[in-house]
Amino acid sequence: MKKFDFFNQYRDPVIVVRDYEKIVFKNNTFCRVFKNFEGIRKFAHQMTFEMCPVDSENVDLFSPIFQAITSKENFFARVSYLNSYNQTFYYDLTAVKRGAYTIMFLVDVSSEVLLRDNRKEQEMIKDKLLKLEEENDELQKIRLKAQAQAIRIALINKVSNIIRESMDISKILNSALKELAIMFGCFRAYYASANDGGFCIEETFGEKNGSKGTQISFDNYAMKKLKSNKISTSYSLMEYIDAKPFKQSVLRIIVPIFHMQKIIGVIVLLSYQKRELNEEIEILDAVSSQLGNAIIRAELYQKNAKNVRDLKSALDELKETQLQLINSEKMASLGQLVAGVAHEINTPVASIKSNNSIISKLIPKIEQEDLRQMLSEINNIDSEAIQRISNIVVSLKKFVRLDEAELQEADINKELDLTLELIRHETKNKIEIEKHYGNIPMIKCYPNMLNQVFTNVLINACQAIEDKGKIIITTEYENNHLIVKIKDNGKGIPKENLNKIFTAGYTTKGVGVGTGLGLAISQKIIDKHNGTIKAISQLGAGTEFIITIQC
Repeated sequence: MKKFDFFNQYRDPVIVVRDYEKIVFKNNTFCRVFKNFEGIRKFAHQMTFEMCPVDSENVDLFSPIFQAITSKENFFARVSYLNSYNQTFYYDLTAVKRGAYTIMFLVDVSSEVLLRDNRKEQEMIKDKLLKLEEENDELQKIRLKAQAQAIRIALINKVSNIIRESMDISKILNSALKELAIMFGCFRAYYASANDGGFCIEETFGEKNGSKGTQISFDNYAMKKLKSNKISTSYSLMEYIDAKPFKQSVLRIIVPIFHMQKIIGVIVLLSYQKRELNEEIEILDAVSSQLGNAIIRAELYQKNAKNVRDLKSALDELKETQLQLINSEKMASLGQLVAGVAHEINTPVASIKSNNSIISKLIPKIEQEDLRQMLSEINNIDSEAIQRISNIVVSLKKFVRLDEAELQEADINKELDLTLELIRHETKNKIEIEKHYGNIPMIKCYPNMLNQVFTNVLINACQAIEDKGKIIITTEYENNHLIVKIKDNGKGIPKENLNKIFTAGYTTKGVGVGTGLGLAISQKIIDKHNGTIKAISQLGAGTEFIITIQC
């Protein structure tokens, strides 16, 4: 019937019966699971209650399907089903009454029943195993005791080796705690350092690893033992004062760690085992003595290592500050020099420019054609020279820009052209400049600093070209990164020197030619821009510098 079609959405078998034998509906899952279904009566005979003794000739009385259909109320039972292959499955049968209809849901619980049976079987096997274990004779106990003693000796030797070989306090303590926990069957072991009359947990093994940093103290009996440099052993319900009580008493072993008669910490071992400590006390004393010396030695080593790191860091900061001071002083001096030179140049240039303007007005009045043409050409050349001088002065002022100490937007393509204008004397009649400028947006930067980087790289490229050559400049912008590539076809840099070129003071140029600071300062400038600068070089083929700045 269509009104029951929504049961096809159920993952469990569903069947709807009217009266006793009239099948009204079977959902898809039912048809798939019970594909050999031949009618409700045979189906009812294949299904029984999980536990049901048959003591009547009327089988229907003991059929859960019959009971579900004839019941006037909703019905539930766990049933077993024997299919045509003699395979038994278990279901939870739920029957819901809706007028003349009985809707039956069958939930497969076979795995649950099998699991229950397996557990019962396991319990039986476990009982047998326990009985077998109880039958061990005295000789077996002696043998196991001897083995345990051998294992303890091996473990303590392992702890001693770790203590002697390592300078890492954490590694020493963790290894010692692990081996001692194994030796004493501990569910928890930890080391607590001494401070202000109490202790602070520093390293743990086993349960409650999150308790590091917990401040703890012990009862008077334990503290009296510890102050006497004696191991405290007791069965206790409290791990330490104000700790949450255990549900049963545990063996608590507190081992004092001394150095020069001063307690520096304790090792706490907690075990559910009931045992007497005899020869183990001697082992713990030996471990305590070795741990005390090892902790002090490791602390001294780590302090020395920290001092070395601090000194190295201070030296690196000093070198960086020195580079910044050298660069700042250099740029300040250059700025003053450029300002003075610009002023000195502008005065005579202004005079020459004025004279050039006057002459250009007088030339048309000269009657001799040859003379007028010659003077006109000379005057035009002078005019171009004046303009060239003015452009150089303007470029020098833009390059220095000492007043531009804040981030500002700049066109990197124009900044590169400005730099090329200033080093024209290095490239003229010698080096071909090939530009591949990309469509670069305005970026926020320190333009005067970047010009300094471009100048250093370009001057190095010019000096690497011994005769005539080419420099290729490429700019790109992708994924919010500005990329500037400067490639020359000079003599290149040896592979063994490539990782030294950004080191302050390193130079391949002769005495008085290079200071070894140019690329080191350039790297600091690019670092300030949150960027990178790297060099790729092949001896005899040239070098390429790649500058990447995140915008």
